[in-house]
Amino acid sequence: MTSLPAADDLRTEVREWLSANWSPLPKADDPWVSTPERIAWLEKVLDAGYAVPTYPTEWFGRGYPGELANVIGQEFSAIKAPGARQDKYNIPANTALKLGTDALKRDLLRDFLVERSRTCLLYSEPGAGSDLAAVRTTAVKDGDQWVVNGQKVWTSGALTADYALLLARTDWDVSKHKGLSLFIMPMKQPGIEVRPLVQITGESHFNEVFISDATVSDDYLLGGEGNGWRALQTALAYERSIMGDSGRGSRNRKADSLIELAREHGVLDDPAVRYPLAKVLALRELNKLNNARAKAATTQGTSSSIMSLGKLAMSRILHTEAAMKTQIIGAQALLAGPDNPVADDVNFLTLNAYFTSIGGGTDQIQRNIIGERVLGLPKEPETDRDIPFRQARRS
Repeated sequence: MTSLPAADDLRTEVREWLSANWSPLPKADDPWVSTPERIAWLEKVLDAGYAVPTYPTEWFGRGYPGELANVIGQEFSAIKAPGARQDKYNIPANTALKLGTDALKRDLLRDFLVERSRTCLLYSEPGAGSDLAAVRTTAVKDGDQWVVNGQKVWTSGALTADYALLLARTDWDVSKHKGLSLFIMPMKQPGIEVRPLVQITGESHFNEVFISDATVSDDYLLGGEGNGWRALQTALAYERSIMGDSGRGSRNRKADSLIELAREHGVLDDPAVRYPLAKVLALRELNKLNNARAKAATTQGTSSSIMSLGKLAMSRILHTEAAMKTQIIGAQALLAGPDNPVADDVNFLTLNAYFTSIGGGTDQIQRNIIGERVLGLPKEPETDRDIPFRQARRS
């Protein structure tokens, strides 16, 4: 086994490498499409061993423990350079590393890590949102591939995605959780229709997806047939970890900072503002520490119920911040449009806070997870949990 470097030596190495290689990237027009410049930069990061330092060396990593890998992340964060420590947040790559076949990893892992291939998440359905185990999209084995039919909804980035993490039912004669399988399915193929949905913010990041006789290779099955529910928990843990770390920020720097916004409107010294402001900033710091604790206790590719606590906390933080910002700007919050950029962004943040309350599992689902798996409270009754899914009552 190769000896590990000292943290200080690694820090010096990363700083020197960044000094020689990093320059700011042009801003992307579409958050769901990676620019050629970004892909080229991520290639460099990956080849240097900084993208996924905890991965095994045969899969682009360095085999570092988390504490040492964090040194790399800290140096990249200090100069706002992207691409490092994707072993903490890259949903398709991390899920593929843990559960994918060697053929899948050879085909896709590098492209996922350099964003040459972007992915979406085909989980929720019109009749299976909060009860995700009730999905009815089917995958039927046909030789060395699976034929997929069904409908998904609330899928971010589906219009431009190259691949999707697909949750599908592969067995109707066992209970709902046992009859599921998780795949990585190509999106650019006949039989897949994507229709954008307009959000309350006026954006259209979400989509509904209709699947008719699309196919996916058996090599792209994650975790084995019938193990989809367990495999899904690995992917969901990364998604909830990302959403628990930070919420989507404002498009206006002043509106994004509570302190700066309060100072700009002359209320920073008002005790009625300072107390809730300090409280929400303290909650942010506490949530950051809780997420760090959860990640430290979670090995690569496993899930942690504590991640649900972070996601739920971030949801409350975003709603509280939005309410505070509305209070700070007062009647100005009634305005909108480009002529009123601060008010427009405060209202945007107020509406967009609901994304974190719903996406990745609703606040109510997170409370159930925390109650049952963290606090040890009795599970809610599920009358259809232990019967064949084809016998379950469905709307």
